[in-house]
Amino acid sequence: MSIIKAHFVRSAITVMVLGILWVSPDTGHAESKENKSLAAHKEDAKQFFDKQVKPFIKKYCIDCHQNRRPTEAGLSFDPALQSPGHAAFSEKWKKSAARVKAHDMPPEGLDQPSDKERQMFAEWLQKVKYLSPKDPGPFVIRRLTKTEYGNTLHDLLNVDPDIVASLPDEVSGEGYLNSLSPLQLEQYLTISENVLNQVVAPEGEAPTEIQKQLFGETPQSGSDEQAAARKVAQSLAQKAYRRPPTTAEIDVLLNVFDLAKQNKLSYQASCRLMLKAILVSPQFLFITPAKEVETKKGIVPLDDFQLASRLSYLLWATMPDAELMTLAEQGKLHELPVLKSQVTRMLLDPRSRALFDGFGAQWLKLGDIHTRTFDPEKFPQMTADMRTAMYDEARLFFESIVRENRSVSNFIDSDYTYLNGNLAIIYGLEKNVTGSEMRKVKLTNGNRGGILGMPGILAATSFPNRTSPVNRGVWVLEQVLGDHVPAAPPNVPSLEKQDKKQIANLTLRERTELHRSEAVCANCHRLLDPIGFGLENFDAIGRWRDKDENGQAIDASGELPGGRNFSNPQELKAIIAGHSVKFSRNLVERLLAYALCRRLEGYDEIVIDELMQKIAKDDYRMQTLITEVVTSYPFMHRRIE
Repeated sequence: MSIIKAHFVRSAITVMVLGILWVSPDTGHAESKENKSLAAHKEDAKQFFDKQVKPFIKKYCIDCHQNRRPTEAGLSFDPALQSPGHAAFSEKWKKSAARVKAHDMPPEGLDQPSDKERQMFAEWLQKVKYLSPKDPGPFVIRRLTKTEYGNTLHDLLNVDPDIVASLPDEVSGEGYLNSLSPLQLEQYLTISENVLNQVVAPEGEAPTEIQKQLFGETPQSGSDEQAAARKVAQSLAQKAYRRPPTTAEIDVLLNVFDLAKQNKLSYQASCRLMLKAILVSPQFLFITPAKEVETKKGIVPLDDFQLASRLSYLLWATMPDAELMTLAEQGKLHELPVLKSQVTRMLLDPRSRALFDGFGAQWLKLGDIHTRTFDPEKFPQMTADMRTAMYDEARLFFESIVRENRSVSNFIDSDYTYLNGNLAIIYGLEKNVTGSEMRKVKLTNGNRGGILGMPGILAATSFPNRTSPVNRGVWVLEQVLGDHVPAAPPNVPSLEKQDKKQIANLTLRERTELHRSEAVCANCHRLLDPIGFGLENFDAIGRWRDKDENGQAIDASGELPGGRNFSNPQELKAIIAGHSVKFSRNLVERLLAYALCRRLEGYDEIVIDELMQKIAKDDYRMQTLITEVVTSYPFMHRRIE
């Protein structure tokens, strides 16, 4: 291809793509009629706010947190006093309640609320949700992640998913960006060219098998090439867009085809250019609705094609398969029995590994275990193979709970895990397990079993050269129990900066407990430290130990609120397992937020309440949890303006 033609191709594609970029659907607020129960809860919440919460804010908070002066931590209560149920304030209520509960606010030196008042403010979190209208929340049209993009190219064109390796890594979950920068577009153009070089034969050579499937035979001389190209465009777009293309979208592709023909490209080369246009189009790179809806409607169900994509990218991180697309074409996918059966089918498919890689690893904070820094002199065991084994242990354990439909309580306490010979050394089971293959292993040590005793997680919550009781305590509170732990106050020195003479003969536990002498730190550490100390028998990479690095005996005992005492990880694990409802709710909240690609807010809290009631009836089983999230109101509906 000449330089002029190459320049034409790139320019034509860029203009075409930018010309058909759509505006994201509006996300206005919509209200619907509330049933009598919700109306009663709403009235109770209004009374509670007016009589108790508003006076509390005016007395203890508003002087520092208002619009008339620079607000502390960027938080103003002025809008909350006017519309406390607005979704935009949901996260701020949670953070404020966490700080008040921890005695972190109001600051020391100011008038302090009583314990009863602090408890009242915490109770407000259970009431504010009822001030929100029934609403599926902001509708997110999002770009495919790097992983999803690679998987989709593989399923569509049978290329190696690693063909997208040049793209930067992305974190999936809440807060997807729906932007497409010129630099990103340039990267997609380059990748699409590499893809086409693999699936389309060079000009003059015999076409590849997949090329024949994509473009068909070249029309005979004198026949209507555009009519043939229209059929090709229709077929390619239907698969790539994961929905029926509109007439306007097909016309855009045919314009690309015609432009190529005007520049003397062959039929196959023109079809190739049309496919390239598809691969860099917003309709391929984003998950888009199948059709426009009446703008007067505030809330509408997702069309079946978008539901198929939302489901497939959630569970498989790739495009819907033929069965999902057929059900969408038949208009049956939104029927609850059909949708639930599809969830079951998809979870039993090997592609459901994507649910752990995307959601599970993020939830457990294992995503960076492959690149996390460890002191090579202290922990030479942390090789690439060991890190992979640690990750795979958590993945296989997660998948077993999903596919065997076990109760989510198994995440906390279980009598099995998955090991290979490498990882078995960390467990002290090297005589029982050998070889590189991961396999299911029954555990008899009560201190192990479940995510709290997994080496990968213990390593992910440690520093490069030592354990961190604080990090582990925060991890349990936030990732397991769903609590909001306030950030550490500024100017608090790390353990490494403590006076060396003062700490010379102290254990790590004693050094950590020095933070409790600081009033601003004491309340959080009173809860964090015991949990972290309860896991101190595990070193920074998860090996069992009875003594610390200085040869001093590990004290893993502690007391949690409510007078619950423990003396080892097994007893701590039993206490945490007793909070199974709280753990289950946290898991539901995280999965729903991940599925919706946004933070939960407002009416979502009521949805969570309803999901918890349904899941509880089936002993909090994992497949039931996932199915209820997929069939929930916000997952199956969208808000428009």
